[in-house]
Amino acid sequence: MSVQAGTAQELVADGVRELARRTRFPVAFGGLIEDGEVAVTTIVGNRTRHLDGLQVRPERGLGGRAMIELRPRMTNNYRNSQQITHDYDLFVLGEGLRTLLALPIVVAGRPRGVLYAGAWEESQVGGVTTAPAMSVAQRMATELQIRDEVERRLREASPAPSLAAPQREDLRESFAELRSIAAGLDDETLRSRIMAVEKRLLGFVEPVPVTTSSVPTVHLSPRELDVLACAAVGSTNGEIASQLGLREGTVKAYLGAAMSKLDASTRHSAVARARRAGLLP
Repeated sequence: MSVQAGTAQELVADGVRELARRTRFPVAFGGLIEDGEVAVTTIVGNRTRHLDGLQVRPERGLGGRAMIELRPRMTNNYRNSQQITHDYDLFVLGEGLRTLLALPIVVAGRPRGVLYAGAWEESQVGGVTTAPAMSVAQRMATELQIRDEVERRLREASPAPSLAAPQREDLRESFAELRSIAAGLDDETLRSRIMAVEKRLLGFVEPVPVTTSSVPTVHLSPRELDVLACAAVGSTNGEIASQLGLREGTVKAYLGAAMSKLDASTRHSAVARARRAGLLP
């Protein structure tokens, strides 16, 4: 599949399936970096559901080490390996994997994701296996680089439209409503589709000019962004709690965490900084 024809998740799904086909490993999984972590979005060949929800941070675990070193890493005795941290034992050992190969997806010298191939028994991995596995990761990196270049050129050719104040408020309310709906869904596919719509809505907002005092790169958790999106349209803590199905004290905690990350003393300044950071419309 051409990357222009599908989403990033479809690219990952294709890559994981190709990895399983081209190697002798029975299990394959992987994902791309989102908000500083790799969210595993595709798993094939697994016997259990233990790998569901796996999110990997750089430097942690076998995949994290592969991303930091920008090269494949492998262990044929995962449980007893002394070369990696064991943050993700619940996932990997829960599936019963003993041999694990991690391949970073590297674009322009930076990790963008990681692919894994695993087996339930100890297996010696040689060049015959790693060569085709590496070629899958390299193909994905090339397609991501093409996607990046296409999106860059589109941004340069198509400046964001200017919205009138009422339209901007409608957009912000729609964004907050989508966050509220997505927060209550268990269907990951539907949640992903809603997130794609959210990103399209963000594209309708004119970028705020960057100054030396602008907010640096900030990563808010999904719940922190949910709460802040509702606060941005004037909802009280009680109203936000009702919309998101949370306790009011929990809403305060999420809002406080978002304000801290954004270095803001009030919810209004937090919203303003989140907009400058491109997190809210």
